[in-house]
Formats: sequence, C-alpha cells, structure tokens
Amino acid sequence: MSLLLFLSPIARADLAGCTAKLQSGDYAGCIEEATQAIESGQFGEPWRLLKIQAQLIRGEYQEALATFEMALPRYQSSIRLRLLGHEVYSALGRRDDAARMLEQINRLVGARPWWYSDALDLVAQGRAALLLGADPRQVLELIYDKARRESPGVRETWLAPGELALDKQDYAEAGRLFTEAVKRFPNDPDIHYGIARAFAPSDGQRTMAALAKTLELNPNHVGALLMQADELIDGENLAEAEEVLAQVLSINPASVPACSYSAVLAHLENDSEGEAVSRSRALKFNIANPAVDHLIGRKLSQKYRFAEGAAHQRAALKLDENHLPAKAQLSQDLLRLGEVEEGWKLAREVLEKDAYNVVAFNLVTLQENIAKFRTLEDEFFIVRMEAREAEIYGERVMSLLNRARVALCDKYDMKLTSRVTVEIFPDQKDFAIRTFGLPGGDGFLGVCFGNVITANSPAAIGGASNWEAVLWHEFCHVVTLQATRNRMPRWLSEGISVYEEKQANKTWGQSMTPVFREMILGGELTPVGRLSMAFLRARSAMHVQFAYYQSSLVVEFMIQKAGIEGVRKVLRDLHEGIYINAAIEKHIGPMKEIEAGFEAHAKALAQKLAPSADWAPLPPAAQRGGAALAAWLKEHPDSVAGLMLHGQELLAEKKWNEAKQPLLRAIELFPEDDSPNNANWLLSQAHRALEEMKEEQAALERIAAMSADHVPAFLRLMELAGERKDWPAVLTFGDRILAVNPLSPSPHRLLAMAADYMNDHAAAARALRTLLLMEPADPAQLHFDLARHLYAMKKDDPAARRHVLRAIEEAPRFQEAQKLLLRIVEGDGQKEGASKPEVSPKPDGESSNRRGAVGDPR
Repeated sequence: MSLLLFLSPIARADLAGCTAKLQSGDYAGCIEEATQAIESGQFGEPWRLLKIQAQLIRGEYQEALATFEMALPRYQSSIRLRLLGHEVYSALGRRDDAARMLEQINRLVGARPWWYSDALDLVAQGRAALLLGADPRQVLELIYDKARRESPGVRETWLAPGELALDKQDYAEAGRLFTEAVKRFPNDPDIHYGIARAFAPSDGQRTMAALAKTLELNPNHVGALLMQADELIDGENLAEAEEVLAQVLSINPASVPACSYSAVLAHLENDSEGEAVSRSRALKFNIANPAVDHLIGRKLSQKYRFAEGAAHQRAALKLDENHLPAKAQLSQDLLRLGEVEEGWKLAREVLEKDAYNVVAFNLVTLQENIAKFRTLEDEFFIVRMEAREAEIYGERVMSLLNRARVALCDKYDMKLTSRVTVEIFPDQKDFAIRTFGLPGGDGFLGVCFGNVITANSPAAIGGASNWEAVLWHEFCHVVTLQATRNRMPRWLSEGISVYEEKQANKTWGQSMTPVFREMILGGELTPVGRLSMAFLRARSAMHVQFAYYQSSLVVEFMIQKAGIEGVRKVLRDLHEGIYINAAIEKHIGPMKEIEAGFEAHAKALAQKLAPSADWAPLPPAAQRGGAALAAWLKEHPDSVAGLMLHGQELLAEKKWNEAKQPLLRAIELFPEDDSPNNANWLLSQAHRALEEMKEEQAALERIAAMSADHVPAFLRLMELAGERKDWPAVLTFGDRILAVNPLSPSPHRLLAMAADYMNDHAAAARALRTLLLMEPADPAQLHFDLARHLYAMKKDDPAARRHVLRAIEEAPRFQEAQKLLLRIVEGDGQKEGASKPEVSPKPDGESSNRRGAVGDPR
C-alpha cells in the first residue's frame, strides 16, 4: 500500500516537487528539501527514499547510511527502504549487511505478500529477487509484467523490465519497452537514457538523440554523462572525455564508474601512475569491488586491447569468482585472442549460472556449429571453414593469406609471432555472434581482433563482394594491430587496410564516387584529429563507407608527405604508447597543417572526378522519365544521371541503337563509374542485342579493368572467350569470378571446359571435383569427365576407377564410361580414345551424347 495515500494534497505537491528536483539533476536541492520535510515532522517514507537516492547519486555514502539507519526503525516493514539500504551497504563494501537487507525483504514478502502488492513494492520485490538469484524470466512474467499491467502510469514498472533486458543484453526487448514508455513519460530523463542504451549497439543516431534529450532534461544525469565519456574515449577524444568525467566527479567525487574511466584514460595515455591512482579512488569505499576492473577491462577490450582487458577481468574474478559480467567479458576476450578452449569453457559457465544471458547462449550455440568446421593449417595460419566450402576454395584462402603475409609483413617490418586464426562463416548470424556476441553487424564483411580474423563467406553475403580483397584487408589489420600492440585508432587501422587493398590490386579498395565527391565538396570531411568519430557518429551506412574512404585518403596523403617510412614510424610510436595525434605531429607534420593540406588534397581529387559532367540532381519529374526527362536533358545535356536514365528507358523499349548514344556520352563524361549498373554495363546489353560482339567485349573489359566484383560482366566475358576459343581468357575471368563467388557452378563449368581444351588435366580435375560438390544435375557426366582426366594424368590412379564406377552407377548404359572402365581394368596404356567434346559455352548448351562434355555452363 502506498504511503502517498495518507499524505495531504499539499504534502503530495511538495513531494512531487522534490521528486522533480531529483529527476532534473538538482540533487542538492532534493536533499535540502527532503531534509527540511523530515526535520519538520513530515510523515512519509518517500521523503527518506528521495533523500537517500540523491545522497547516493552525490557519493555521500556515509550520509546516506545515516539517513537509512534513522529511517529503518520508523518504517520497519518497508522493502523499498531496505532495497536502498542494500545499495548503500554495497557502495560501502559491507557485503554481509547488504545481503542481510535482501534476506529481510524476502522474509517480509514471504510472511505478508498481500501487503506488498502496489506497483512500487512489486518492482522492489523483483529487483531484490534478481539480486538473490531468482529466475529472470519468472521475475519478468510474475512480477514486472503484473506491475505494469496494473499500473502502467508508474514509471518504475517500465524502467525495471527495461533495465533487466539491458542487463541480459536483450537490446531488442529493451528498445521495445523504452520506446513504449517514452510515449507515456516524454519528459522522463531515465526513460530517454534507457532508449540510448537500448539502441547503442544498432543505431548511433538514435542513441545520440536520446542522450541529448536525457541531458536536456537532466544536465547532471550521471549515466548519460558516463555514456558520453565512453563514446568520446572510443573516438580518441581523450581530452573531451576527461572534461565530461570531471563533470561527473563534480557531481559525485566517489563515482566508481567515473574513477574507473579515468583509469582507462590514464592507461591509454601510457600513464601507469595515474591509472593506479584512479583505480584506487574507484576502490576507496569498497576495496573488493569487481566492477572496477570489469569496467576498465571492458573498455580496454573495446579499444582492441584484449590482452590488457583480459588481465583486468581476471583481476575482477580474483575479487569475486562469481562476478558473471567479468566472466562473460573474459570469455569474449579469450575468444578474440584465439585462446578458444578457455573462452568456450567460460561461456558455458556463464550460461550455467545465468540461462538468460543472451551472449553466453549465442556463444555456446555457436561453438556447436564451429565444431563441425574443417580446419586447414600451415606454419602461419589456422583456417576454420564449413567443410564443403573448405573443399571448394580452402586452398585458395590459404594461398591468398600467405601472399598477403609476404607482402605486408615485409612492408611494415613486422614478423608474426604466432599463427593467425581465420574463421569463415557461411551464416551471417554466426559471423555476427562470433564477432560481436549478438546477431546484427550488417555491412561488416570481416573483422580482425589482432591475431584472429572472422569473415563472412560468399554464401553469407550472396557472393556480393570480393572475398579475397576482404581477407587481404583483414590481414593488413593483423599486421598493423600487432605492430602497435593494438594501440592504434580505428581510422588509421582502417585507412591503412583500405589503402593496401588498392596497392595489391587496383580494382580493390574504394574509389571516388559521385556521392563521395558531393560529401567532400559539401563540407562533410571530418578533421583528421577527430577521424575516429566519423565511424561512431555516422548518420547512415553511406557515411560509414565514407569514413573508410576518407581514412584511406588520409593514409595516402601521409605517405605522399612522409613516405611509407613516416607511417611506419607512427606505428612504432603507437607501439610505445604515444598518442596518435602526437605521433603524427612528430613524423608527418603539425596537425593544423595536415588537416588543411588534406582538405585541399581531398577537394582536388573530388573536383577531378568527371569534371565536365553536370552533377545537378534530377528533379522529381525528370526522374519519372518521358517528356520531363527529355526537357531536362535539353537544358542539361551533360547530366550523367539524366543520360543514364534516358539510356535505360531506350533499352527497356528495345531501341538498342538509340540507347547507345546517351550511354556513350555518359561514359565519355564519367569513365570511372564502376557501380554495378554503370553505363558500360548498360551499353554492353545494347551491343549484345545487336550481336556486336567486339563492341560488347570492349565495354565489358572496361568494367573488368575497374571492378573487383562485377560477376555478370566477368561471366559474360568468359562466355565470349569460350565462343572464340580464347581459353587463357576463360581462365583469367574465371579466376576473377572465383575471387567473388567460388560457390557458383557457372565459372567452374567453363573453367573445366577451358582446361579440357588446353589439355590441362590437373586444372580440369580441380574444377570437376568442385562441381561434384555442388549437387549437379548430371553427376554421371561429371564423374566420367573427372575419371578421364585422372586417368590421363596417372593410368593406375585408383580415384579414376572410383569415379568411372560412380558414373556407371548413376547411368548404367553410359557406354563411354564402360569403355574407360575396361581400359582401366585391363591396364591399357594407350591414350584414352574418347574424342574431344564439342560443347558450346552458351548458357543453353547441354551434352546429350555423354562424350566427355562438362555440362551446362550456367
């Protein structure tokens, strides 16, 4: 039963005013008003509760203890007061007294459950039950849901389950609860803070907006300020983070999180003495508080310093071996360090203690999937892949990684000290869980932790990106992260990796696009000294891509200014703990000069992109085509967007000759366009329809010279090369396709055919083995073809006999297979008599006579 019912209207108004002070951040005013009410004899537990809450926020723990101990004899049946008492005792490190409060709550509720049936008491029961180790699902369903159904107008009935969801890392449920709650409580800073936390892993813009609203409603909201400091640390803005932490410490000089974050700042600044002082301050009232080392370690791990982070989690577990947040974080740290056996074991231990820990559940489930992977190993790499994929392109993965190792380790003067683990996932969700602990991570193709790389396989992303470029990029991270002991900002690490993609293959990496051009000339460049924030505060997926691109341009600019040795020197300084901006100023130049020079450099590059083109945006009417588009083009004859749209219109009307003119003009204006549906690709469709094969081939080859992943163009080039029996070209473009999607049968069919004509039995056998793994429509023909090539290489190869038997098993009347089997059995040393296949590489070509053809090349 709420004691507010016994207060007069005036007293209730006064209490509401005091509550408003607490929620708006006027903690001193709240304490003063509550003290006056208590000293004047105001009846009511809420005055005491408000005063204790404000004292706790201000770090006045001894004063809060005095308030609590004076109130307890008067409100002996209060469970809300005891729950606050638990918080007071915990802050002071008095574990036994804190535990006693929970036991008393349990006993009081057990004796008279009907007495504690209002919403606030139900929430207090739920929170106490969770602290006592109750099943979170039962607390949610039996207590929190009931409280919210009966009293949806009480803010705590939304806050408590939202905080529980956040604690279990169920961000989707937390987001749902807080989004609904904010409709009822639009001016409640704690609700907006809940939204910020719920969307932090998935929606940076929404998080920033919610944080801003929280601080608008309560400028002294400690949680929001700490979250702000956390983000500033991620963005390398250490000085600003220090200012925010100073604000928190002015509110609460004993703030454990603020002191812990200060220790993180000192660590990042290589100030071991300052780190020790801040850590000691965090432990001032509770020397055995595991949350201190847990927070320090978690933040260091977020900075990719996993070994240092893991050491702090171990320190936290020494203080409290059952501190599940530390154990869960240590599990992820070890998995990212490649220490998988202990990492998986800890994940299982967390799940055994907390069946609702989403990350632990995901990891344990993932381990079962990874256990089915095949492992490929050599002196430098351990690669884990799905077994079928390992058969198809595992050797190619190992070859690519070793080429990257030779090129990049030498360039950056770094030697691998241990084998690098690479895990490639055919399921994007598994990749996200291995990488982030939770599903999501859309847009990430691969991630490197220093000595561990995780990547999506072509199956996970539909063969949409060049996986070889991705692995090259990620291995470059291995080199730079190890060279700096993981002490480098994200922008520099990403910038070097994108830059090195381009050095390895001119079609890899990122290039200037019309969108990037507009962003640069529109003033959207981020200052070099704050470039990590470009990743954190990206307004869209395009802005994230722009952050990668700008970072690579900065690296390119630095190398132009100081050479590759200048960048190597920066990396060496980072290895020694020197802050990034100081290292750049020391070896590249003053930051102000660099920022000004880089801006001029980037703008010059942007202006060079299609300088004669008209980049004015198409008006809505013109976007619909027809007469409005024709009118627009009359006034803007050099509008690339207009010309492209006009060309598409004509292609749709099958006006092939007419379509060529606007498309050729678009190519003339913007020859660098490597987008999937670029003018060269559209032009190739017109030439194909007109059977202008030479012109079609020329358009496609222009695409191939720019694009790393335009599979339709590569496949068509393979087909054209096959038609003119240019087998080396077939092999070249087949190789280009396999770098994007080795899981597609089409290139392997054409590669087998080319190798067959070139009498390259080994290459043909490789392609045929791969096709047999892809559930072929005609396995008999493939087994026969494979047996034929194996027999040609080695007359007594038992594999040849196995495959020809499989061919006969699939097609008992297969005469050519029967003849080959007879030769093998009789040991005939003569050359195989089967004639060369006359198979068209056209998509509709089929081999109906089973004369050694490789089948439909689609």
